[in-house]
Amino acid sequence: MTMTGIKTTGDQPAVGVFALQGDVAEHERVLTALGARVSKVRSGSDLEGLDGLIIPGGESSVMDKLSRLLGLAPAIQSAVADGLPVYGTCAGMIMLADRIANPITGQQSLGGLDITVRRNAFGSQVESFETSLGVDEVSDKLVHAVFIRAPAVTQSGPEVQVLTRVETGEPVAVRQGNLLATSFHPEVTGDWSFHRYFLERIVAARG
Repeated sequence: MTMTGIKTTGDQPAVGVFALQGDVAEHERVLTALGARVSKVRSGSDLEGLDGLIIPGGESSVMDKLSRLLGLAPAIQSAVADGLPVYGTCAGMIMLADRIANPITGQQSLGGLDITVRRNAFGSQVESFETSLGVDEVSDKLVHAVFIRAPAVTQSGPEVQVLTRVETGEPVAVRQGNLLATSFHPEVTGDWSFHRYFLERIVAARG
């Protein structure tokens, strides 16, 4: 069947949102509106039965500490290795990166994406900005993007596909295998292009 532009067979995809910290409710609203079955992920057991996972924007260092303290980090790493589609936005991109150029002391990442990211690459909170980006693989229209203390990709491996860059040249949306990441916050813009794209990839993986 078709619902809000997502072609599926059988049940709608079950998508979890990493819920230890960050923009959880915003992602839940978009995913629900697009027809997904949404649940919060706070422990490894919450990953069971999911077709996909979103790691939201927030404080990447806090996410890292809490996910390791509560045992969620190794569970996500195992799920990624098993092919679970995962989409990281802003801090979520940092969590999925193999390397962080400027981590705080002791900060780690989940890894999976062969990229190096720089935290707060575009400045502080007061230097947040909005722009429109061409992302041919995701939408035939310009994608509205909001950058809030956003990271940028400074280096990427040969298996990483850069989906779009900002005018100054930094990659801000990338994909590698089952992983997708953006520097910006699509959950706050009203532009659901990336969420729809992620759900379509989940449906394709299930098929």
